Amino acid sequence: MHYGKIISSMNHLENNNKNLNIEFENAYDLSCKDFSHQELIYMLNNGSIAQKQIAALKFDYVRTENDAKAILQNLTGCDGKIREAVALRINELLLNNLDCRKFFAQIASNKFADGTIDINANICRLVVDSSILLIDFEDFSKPYTDKIITFSNQALEELDKFIFRDKKYVINKQLFKLYWCLEALSIFYNYADNKVLEQILTKCSEVSEYTIREKTALVCVNSGSFNDIKFKLSNDENYYVRQIITSQMP
Repeated sequence: MHYGKIISSMNHLENNNKNLNIEFENAYDLSCKDFSHQELIYMLNNGSIAQKQIAALKFDYVRTENDAKAILQNLTGCDGKIREAVALRINELLLNNLDCRKFFAQIASNKFADGTIDINANICRLVVDSSILLIDFEDFSKPYTDKIITFSNQALEELDKFIFRDKKYVINKQLFKLYWCLEALSIFYNYADNKVLEQILTKCSEVSEYTIREKTALVCVNSGSFNDIKFKLSNDENYYVRQIITSQMP
């Protein structure tokens, strides 16, 4: 038995536990403190994971485009704990302060599109819910929808390439992306080119994963269009897919 490796592994685990305890204590200390608005912005720009997470949750207001940028920049490309805290706080800000929406509308379309297909479903949901609050701003909704359309086509192209030997998690990653793109398109369909959207929905109606067909049905129902696809899905083998269609029939 390799006792040296066992001892080394135990020491490594002990060090990890100590680090986790230190991080937790630091996060708790930060959560108990009050910070000025400028201090929160500084922490969002320069802080550790714990500092950025706490700064996001404590972010007090958005009154300028720079305020919006400070928190928005951490919605993607950083640790998941930061991304989720940022997504939550942005949603709260948009819900509770109508005046701040115009600042996000000017700059958030790309970040929100990327956040819509985050690997964390909680973030996806929060970002889609936040996007809905900006739907009346065309300078947000058109580029947001364009990027969602691009992501949808990319996911479908990747799914077409897969063969049965491919690892399931690789396939599921694209299905997950497509699911949240369809969720967004079920709301932002008016900002999509109708022919392009029809092509996407036609392909999605053939995907074996029923949740994709379910979301496809939702886009069709909400948009009031694509009757051929609706008719096809009204006879789908899956009850939940059929239910989306039939529940809207007179």
